[in-house]
Amino acid sequence: MQVRRFAALAALPVVTSLGLVACGQGGDDAAESNTSAVVSIQISEPQHLIPTNTNETSGSQVLASLFTPLVSYNAENKPVENAAESVSSTDNTVWTIKLKDGFTFHNGEKVTSDSYINAWNYGAYAPSAQNNSYFFEKVKGYADLQSEDPDKDGPQKAPEPKAKKLTGLAKVDDLTFTVTLTEAYVDFKTMLGYTAFYPLPAAAWSAEGVLADGFEEAIIGQGPFKMNGTWQHDAKIEVTAYDAYPATKPKIAGVEFRIYQQLTAAYADVLADNLDVIVTIPTENMGNAPTDLGDRYATSPASTFQFLAFPTFQPDFAKPEVRKAISMAIDRDEIIKSIFKNSQQSARSFVSPVVGGYREDTCGASCQFNAASAKTQYTAAGGPKTIKISYNGDGGHKDWVDATCNQLKTNLGVECTGVAEAKFADLLTKVKAKQDVGLFRMGWVMDYPSMENYLGPIFTTKGSSNYYGYSNPEFDKLVTEGTKAADENAAITKYQAAEDLLAVDMPVIPLRFGQNNYGTSSKVRNVNIDLFQRVDLLKVEAVS
Repeated sequence: MQVRRFAALAALPVVTSLGLVACGQGGDDAAESNTSAVVSIQISEPQHLIPTNTNETSGSQVLASLFTPLVSYNAENKPVENAAESVSSTDNTVWTIKLKDGFTFHNGEKVTSDSYINAWNYGAYAPSAQNNSYFFEKVKGYADLQSEDPDKDGPQKAPEPKAKKLTGLAKVDDLTFTVTLTEAYVDFKTMLGYTAFYPLPAAAWSAEGVLADGFEEAIIGQGPFKMNGTWQHDAKIEVTAYDAYPATKPKIAGVEFRIYQQLTAAYADVLADNLDVIVTIPTENMGNAPTDLGDRYATSPASTFQFLAFPTFQPDFAKPEVRKAISMAIDRDEIIKSIFKNSQQSARSFVSPVVGGYREDTCGASCQFNAASAKTQYTAAGGPKTIKISYNGDGGHKDWVDATCNQLKTNLGVECTGVAEAKFADLLTKVKAKQDVGLFRMGWVMDYPSMENYLGPIFTTKGSSNYYGYSNPEFDKLVTEGTKAADENAAITKYQAAEDLLAVDMPVIPLRFGQNNYGTSSKVRNVNIDLFQRVDLLKVEAVS
């Protein structure tokens, strides 16, 4: 889930530290490309498919086929124009976006400035309840689109916001619009590669600002593929190549995004050549995957940050001392060796090595395994006698969660159980409702390459993915100061100071930095999975 911008580095540091070989392969290089083939790709059930509401990897993968972002990223993780002809500013406050001519939506509508302005206004408007609303907060007028909590005690309906449209969005002509920010932000252009900034057609609306019934089930984009039928929940989503696409066209006729409840079932299918791409090899199969799949097994760098989150609003986990003790009781290195077969890297920091400003071991002693100190501190702080760890059962997490629970039982003397929710969407629903799920597994794949994208959405008080109630005004202040910095070096200084506070408060337990471990059938080649954990659908080929 849902990820950017200052001093973004290439993926080389991860390749170096993990000894990875990015080798998106599969198929016979000598065979002819089969341009009429449909390629099948494993995903989980998406939570949403509206761009301003989609902040998890499976939904983002589907949307990446249906939409073309304003900007993409080059090998150095710098933004380059894609659907945009240019993105420019003289003061980093007022930005002018010129669109490339020739893009149309899959229903034939021309893509215009209004396509972006209407979609962004909808995403920013609080009553729309969009998960990615947070990403528009830098645009002038955002505060007036937010609802204030009612003053009275008890459940009350929030009042209507003061406005329904961002004053910072202004149409110049059909292919040009301006975005005025509340304050200068040097890397606004980098943000524009994120899912939240996709456009929507006029067909999306039943009335101004009102999403049409059924639109999400058969969403209309302006990307290289279009929907084939409707979203078949818990089964599949099918897309076909869009003939009128004006940019680089795909080398396949379509994609079947096949929804799996269990990764082990997907692994069995890819072994049997009944599935073309499994994006994540199950942990229980990691030891055998290179042998099972041979040259159909591949790895590539990823921006994944896996962690356990605390419901800090619950009394059992309100004390940082309790949270730190649990972290110290986990032997990350042993779990990576025994469960992940050294295919991951232990995390002792709160941002990924792929972004500029990353430092090793910012978590300090709290992320160093020390069973004796953990038990002493846990007892002194009055930690709970029973712990449960909730996770999504469709993500292949059972083995490492069970191993973590066993370590906590041994090292803290507590009862610990892993609790699986069928789907990640189910887990998120319970977490957002503040139901008692205990500690819960979370994973973050960056939206765009910057320290801020790890710190802001995940840890600021109003962060879009802060599901655990963490709030530190000084942390919020430092992140905000970083976004306003004059240059990337100054920004990184502020972000690093904010990260230091996370080591003090410990709202989550850093566990692992990931790599992509994936497999393919013998019927495809040139399969590449990027830092965002998405298959590059413009490169993949089917072979005859």
